[in-house]
Amino acid sequence: MSSPSSLLPLEHLHPALWRAHQLGRGREAVHASGYAALDAELPGGGWPQRAVTELLLTNAGWGEIRLLAPVLARVGAAGRGVLLLGPPAEPCAEALAQLGLDLARCVVIRGDDLLWPLEQALRSGQVGAVVAWAPPGLKGEALRRLQLAAQSHEGPAFVVRPASVATQPSPAPLRLALSGAGPDAMAVRLLKRRGPALDQPVLLALPPVLSRAARQRALTPRRTRATAAAWSAIA
Repeated sequence: MSSPSSLLPLEHLHPALWRAHQLGRGREAVHASGYAALDAELPGGGWPQRAVTELLLTNAGWGEIRLLAPVLARVGAAGRGVLLLGPPAEPCAEALAQLGLDLARCVVIRGDDLLWPLEQALRSGQVGAVVAWAPPGLKGEALRRLQLAAQSHEGPAFVVRPASVATQPSPAPLRLALSGAGPDAMAVRLLKRRGPALDQPVLLALPPVLSRAARQRALTPRRTRATAAAWSAIA
């Protein structure tokens, strides 16, 4: 006689199991990213909690905060803190407020060794959301420690790393490669997730920061801009 468990689909036996053609579900709640197209490709339908999410960029500061702004704003609105560790440049308070973040809930930490405060913040379980820009030399062992520490963190935790580490193994269950896709647009390639591989990147429209004139200049081909400038000089 078959046992009750044998009658259940494989993915219902344990939350860590999933079929190769399906996205993993997981037992933990997720945090909506604010982008429907991205949530449709993330296991569980959003950013995971109790886990580290890796964001890989060619250069830090190329839109990662705008990508994360919806979830960071939601965390702050719920009365919880947003911790920014080692940002590549001084955060602009006006820009953060424009993106919806509660400045009274934002804490910025700088220093030469941010691994210890990052690990402690994750272990404490008292922070709402964490965004950390990791040094290029971050070792796999350190990342494993962060992943273990994140198991106590009931919120999204993001570690920004250079794109050059994409070929290196990582204990993070979710890895995304970010690149520009035009003014106020981003291409998100899912390098690792609990589910099937995704061949094409997800294209997202980010919260705009360019004025209408600046956006038009960015959309105008360089050669056209140079020709227009030449005619202007002649006139």
